[in-house]
Amino acid sequence: MTRHWRGHSRGRAVAAALATVLALIAAPSSVAAAPGAQQPTWESCVRGPDDSAGRELEAAGARCARLAVPLDHARPGGRTVTIALARIPATDAAHRVGTLVVNEGGPGDPVIDFLPARRTALGATGARFDLVGVDPRFTGRSTPLDCGWDTGSYFRSAGHDRAGFRRAAAFEQDLARRCRTRADARELLPYASTRNVARDMDLVRAALGERQLSYLGISYGTYLGEVYTAMFPGRTGRMVLDGVHEPGHLAPWPEYGTESANEAALRHWATWAAARNGTYGLGTSADAVLATVARITAAATHRPLRVGDYLLDEHVVPVLFYGVLGSDTEATDAQIAVMTGTLRTAATTGQAEPDPGLAELLPSLLSAQDSAYASAQTAFLCADTPGPHDAEAFWHAVQHSRQRHPLFGPLLNNTTPCAFWAPPRERPTVIGGDTAALMVNATGDPRVPYDEAQAMRTRWPSSRMITVSDSFRHAVYGTDYGNACVNDAVNAYLASGDLPPADLQCAAARP
Repeated sequence: MTRHWRGHSRGRAVAAALATVLALIAAPSSVAAAPGAQQPTWESCVRGPDDSAGRELEAAGARCARLAVPLDHARPGGRTVTIALARIPATDAAHRVGTLVVNEGGPGDPVIDFLPARRTALGATGARFDLVGVDPRFTGRSTPLDCGWDTGSYFRSAGHDRAGFRRAAAFEQDLARRCRTRADARELLPYASTRNVARDMDLVRAALGERQLSYLGISYGTYLGEVYTAMFPGRTGRMVLDGVHEPGHLAPWPEYGTESANEAALRHWATWAAARNGTYGLGTSADAVLATVARITAAATHRPLRVGDYLLDEHVVPVLFYGVLGSDTEATDAQIAVMTGTLRTAATTGQAEPDPGLAELLPSLLSAQDSAYASAQTAFLCADTPGPHDAEAFWHAVQHSRQRHPLFGPLLNNTTPCAFWAPPRERPTVIGGDTAALMVNATGDPRVPYDEAQAMRTRWPSSRMITVSDSFRHAVYGTDYGNACVNDAVNAYLASGDLPPADLQCAAARP
């Protein structure tokens, strides 16, 4: 999850870990739907004069539809919710392979941000697929789930002492209470889970008239793909998983145990910033830059930092540094440096005006702007990886991690709303068997540490792994500045259906 589910970066100003809404797209009208299945009605993606996202989809050749699915799949004749579909049909009909379903992670990253880039990354291979995306239930343009929060993320650090932990736990408990007491959200909460998204995805497959779906899953999307293969064996064709979750590593909560990977990514950035000290003035060595970060976080424990109209306290500042990691591009590195400079000014002078990245990020994190996104994402988290229902378990984890990991330990081990949530209706899916998939992971991935991808590669021995060395990206295929080694290998596999004969090694791409 970007944070939760360690979802993947949009490559825009420090929003990498704070924005998420899922999407999928569907097949051409010339493909017959399965008998008895709904047939999507494809129409304009533009929903009004201010719908720039819809115009972007249409500019990429997409058409959109809505599909009714059961709220409770155990009662197919009961209440339904809608899921939003979009599609870019294959243009090389003579060599069409089938439907390629794309899930960008989150849960909830929107296809509208990524679809044109995915089509570009696919190159000539893309012309042979109907590129398909679906906003899963309760996200994006599908039926929403909104608990009426005044925050765009439950993610907060525990702070530096017991009193801070209690404040954070009370914050999380209040978020859970709002979901329980808001009637429209309460009715939907029991049915927000990856198992139900997988069931919806199989209905999409049937509606598109496909016996099998090829699949590209990013970050959380890798877990969705794994769950789908377990629940509907034999219904996936070519499968690419990028930023690979191993389900056994998702407990007791998804961020647990990722402190070292995030520290390595932060140090990687600090080395970059130190080499440009003349531009940013954050320090002449990586240690000096990290000391600047430590002084900022220490200042926030004594007094909240005022940035524009926002007060950033010890619970929020660590989220900002965590959230910007996972996209080691020159532009992103520069945005982190500018953000750090802004926070340093606030820490030393008492206030600062937000830079463009923070001006975009802070409303999302600290206002009701992204309440629906945050509510739905948390509901999935609590269904799939509920973790302990005793807040004290989190306190002990924070204390255990704090000494070795003073910045990320109290953040990545802190309590979540799930400690105060109703137990999930179903147990998490057991991912068994073996599936022939092509996996991609960077060795320095801070969201899904490389050992998780290695564990999943071992779990599915028929798969192959592309390892990207010396990279701190979360998700590599088709990203903003591209990695030709990765892109060419993935596209060759999708075009032919033949996995590489052995695992591959690719070097990190540099802009």
